[in-house]
Amino acid sequence: MNVNFEYYKIFYFVAKYGNFTKAARALGNSQPNVTRAMNCLEQQLHCTLFVRTNRGIQLTPEGEKLFVHISAAMSQIIAAEEELTDSVDLSGGSISIGASETALNIFLLDKLKNFHMNYPGIRLKIYNHSTPQAIDAVKSGKVDFAIVTTPTEVNTPLKGIMLKSFREILVGGKTFTALGSQQISMKELKNYPLICLGRETMTFQFYNKLFLSCGLELEPDTEVATTDQILPLVKCELGLAFMPEAMAQDAIMKKEIVQISLQEEIPERNICMVYDFHRPLSAAARQFKMAVLDKVH
Repeated sequence: MNVNFEYYKIFYFVAKYGNFTKAARALGNSQPNVTRAMNCLEQQLHCTLFVRTNRGIQLTPEGEKLFVHISAAMSQIIAAEEELTDSVDLSGGSISIGASETALNIFLLDKLKNFHMNYPGIRLKIYNHSTPQAIDAVKSGKVDFAIVTTPTEVNTPLKGIMLKSFREILVGGKTFTALGSQQISMKELKNYPLICLGRETMTFQFYNKLFLSCGLELEPDTEVATTDQILPLVKCELGLAFMPEAMAQDAIMKKEIVQISLQEEIPERNICMVYDFHRPLSAAARQFKMAVLDKVH
């Protein structure tokens, strides 16, 4: 049976309001057109759907059965339309982001704060990932973006955009205060306990490469899962550690830890955004991307 869907839509509003005139007003149509459409629907379905009364209309048993199914379908359609409208006008929708700990702390948090203030109706889903995990989440479509630290391995169809450069420094607890007035070499660093992120992280690979360039092997005494765990361990005198300068600065100012100078220069690293440029972004995700890239040099 090939019934015009518009007839079902008109039927829904007529049954909902119990009145042809009210239904026509809700549809932005005329009452004669609504009446004509319902006559056509009854003819095509070969049954009577309404009983006309002085007060309006009353559904027949057949009309009641049809309304149960049509109202369920219309509720889904209306909800979908509202969701799309919210997404397009940025009053709703959601964004999912896989972020490494360092990227979250020294870059993403400020961006999220400003974005949420401007678009409070958009839901934010933040996943705490290592760089490899975040990139895998982009590949599988679990997240819209990955905000991570270099080094990164980004292959087509993924694209990486550099957002902000940062430097890391060597720090130690109060028992290493004497070292704060000295400059040590990477070779001398091997004489002290070292705290580092786990071997599965890109940060470990970064420092392993740095140590190898000096003819040394990176063998940390303590391995941790996230950057946030490093500072408490340094304060507890478990060893020296490399940390983003921005994350260590407050503790240095409070004299809770000390910065230790290295003879060798630690290469600069970057925060970057990774996304799949073959996958269409929602309006909310597109707006977030614009906000993140704003004033990025």
